[in-house]
Amino acid sequence: MIKSLLFCFAIITAILIPEREAFAQVQQVLTGIDILETEQFAPLTNQKVGLITNHTGINRQWQSTIDVLSRAEGVQLVALFSPEHGIRGTLDTWVASSVDSVTGLPIHSLYSSKKRRPISEIFNGIETLVFDIQDIGARFYTYIATMKICMEEAAKRGIKFIVLDRPNPINGVLVEGQVLARSQLYLLGGIFPMPIRHGMTVGELALLLNTQEKMGVNLQVIQMRGWKRSMWFDQTGLPWVNPSPNMKNLYEAALYPGLGLLERLNVANKRGLWGPFEQFGAPWVNAIELASELNGRRIPGVFFTPIKFTPTAHKYVGQPCEGVAVDLVNRNALPSVMCGIEVVHALYKLYPEHFGIDKIWHMMRSRELIEQIKQQVPVQTIVDGWAPELEKFKNIRKKYLLY
Repeated sequence: MIKSLLFCFAIITAILIPEREAFAQVQQVLTGIDILETEQFAPLTNQKVGLITNHTGINRQWQSTIDVLSRAEGVQLVALFSPEHGIRGTLDTWVASSVDSVTGLPIHSLYSSKKRRPISEIFNGIETLVFDIQDIGARFYTYIATMKICMEEAAKRGIKFIVLDRPNPINGVLVEGQVLARSQLYLLGGIFPMPIRHGMTVGELALLLNTQEKMGVNLQVIQMRGWKRSMWFDQTGLPWVNPSPNMKNLYEAALYPGLGLLERLNVANKRGLWGPFEQFGAPWVNAIELASELNGRRIPGVFFTPIKFTPTAHKYVGQPCEGVAVDLVNRNALPSVMCGIEVVHALYKLYPEHFGIDKIWHMMRSRELIEQIKQQVPVQTIVDGWAPELEKFKNIRKKYLLY
């Protein structure tokens, strides 16, 4: 009887959710590599170039930046550098260095050991480093940390650093989440006192890091043409490439700043699921109960549907689970980070004996947040507490916006 009432509540709530917003008009955006081509590669002429890239480094014609630069007249491409997931973006483990089968160039892995930092010697003989990777717009997505590490190496060696700018796929307007303190910074997921959703492009972040961290890099950003801050990726006219194995569409990217918080917790939410970040659950979850709890919180822009599933890899592989599918009905209304905190808050409220909340420290670096969730401090109160530091970051951020 109770389950029937909960299910009816879920259906009624779904009816009250507004319809999915219509797609906006698509523009024709040119990324940094497109602009570099129009300039006939002038900044790279007669330079020995190292390219930091992966499968997302492509021009509007879907041609690899590797191929474009290796064919460019007057440009001497001498080495490639790959981030997490490798040069092809298919690996979900440590990445080994190798040789590119097409160009014969060495591929130096920047994600090859637990130190997470490259051996300095791999930059020998390089005069200019070029960065061309599609970011996702969240602090703990590791590509921006890779960029910072390489900028530090460039500064040490007097190497010029060029960023071929790309869109923030989840738009460059919305900024939200807890700002890390200096004492909370960590390699790869927390490289600067910034919120989870930073609302910046990689080029803008490079400018911010170079100045705010006093890095002293000889930095140049090749700006995009036609991109506006309000744009989502599907409004740019650019081809979509999965930035990583578990980021399969823009839908998942929009949810990631919030639901990515579950990655270190004992909840299946990524590998081995039909929809990474679009669903989550565990063997100890009651799907109807959880969906009812989350829908009752009236989180803007999303609706939760109870589901059953069995992961094919990673957490709870082969074990029947219950959980929810997340339906994104209005991406512009969604406070993605707040949504993630609501989910964590609800899981602890319903399943305190099963849900391992303490491991959220790996993503948030905040013991205070863990205690707030354990004490069931209202989520709005938690989020409001982030406001002063968030405002400080926004004021710093303003200085480096290019669009």
